[in-house]
Amino acid sequence: MSGAQWLSFAEVTSPTLRAKLLGEQLDGRPEPVNASALIHNGAGSYLLHLRDDRPGIWQPWTLALLGGGRERGDTCLEDTLRRELAEETPGLRLDDLEPYAVEEDTSVDGLHVPIQVFTGRWKGNPDLLDLREGVLLHWFTPDQLDRLRLSPGLADLIRRHAAEHPPRVRPDAAPQVWDGGSRTVLNGIGVHLHLQDDHGRILLGLRHPDVRYAGGSWHYLAGKCEQESATACLIREAWEEAGLVIDPADVELAHAVHVVDSLGGLPLLQLVFRARRWKGSPEVREPDKCVAWRWWPPHELPDQLVPYTRTAITGIAEGRTYSQLGW
Repeated sequence: MSGAQWLSFAEVTSPTLRAKLLGEQLDGRPEPVNASALIHNGAGSYLLHLRDDRPGIWQPWTLALLGGGRERGDTCLEDTLRRELAEETPGLRLDDLEPYAVEEDTSVDGLHVPIQVFTGRWKGNPDLLDLREGVLLHWFTPDQLDRLRLSPGLADLIRRHAAEHPPRVRPDAAPQVWDGGSRTVLNGIGVHLHLQDDHGRILLGLRHPDVRYAGGSWHYLAGKCEQESATACLIREAWEEAGLVIDPADVELAHAVHVVDSLGGLPLLQLVFRARRWKGSPEVREPDKCVAWRWWPPHELPDQLVPYTRTAITGIAEGRTYSQLGW
């Protein structure tokens, strides 16, 4: 019989093989064939999924975790979970996905079903996802759980994870949103310095490999606005980072790039200013952020260049004042 495998009596009576054939572990408990995602944003909030209220739906009209059952073709439960997420919420990609716990639930048939729970980190806006199953996705904090209709045991699971994993960032570091008839998201503002020397070469800095954004890449001299105007920020950053002195009268807006780095991420308006004159030569004054300054010919830009920096340089060369990326 082509493709068939015959088992000896000893193999059939082996406890290990019998457990494998029956889908059980050696302790007698069934092996999980369902997977769920405990998704958190690193700031103390957890993403919950409101189920449909339809016949045959497991725990209808209840807030639960995303996930589902293993299907033929899934090589492991992590594959099962990633497939389910792709089917239910295309565009939701998890960081740091790893097994966390095995929880037990009750199916629509009254059977006790073990579920492998994975944890993963995501910092996006669920309102921007294409939700194809269920009613909504929303962020909740552990102190809100007592007011919600949750699947059994979920509140304890979330509180346990929250106690074991304190927030990595402040809750107020997430994008601020307010309601004024329509949902409006605050955009971050960044300033960038476009300098060209007498040979037309462009000044770029090599970012330290350990910085949070674009480590090991070349980038404009740049910074984020504090409680100050964009030009004041530019002049301050030029002095602090490179020892350059710029007169506000010598600064003009050259280009703007509206950027979204990731689905659901905070939009950033990157303003690029050109300085017609300046005093000083670029020097490394913040080595924990930038390890070198270099003048680059426009036709020989480095391969490891921040994408929106390249976009701005191209736009300035072509005489355009606006570009956008990630929308």
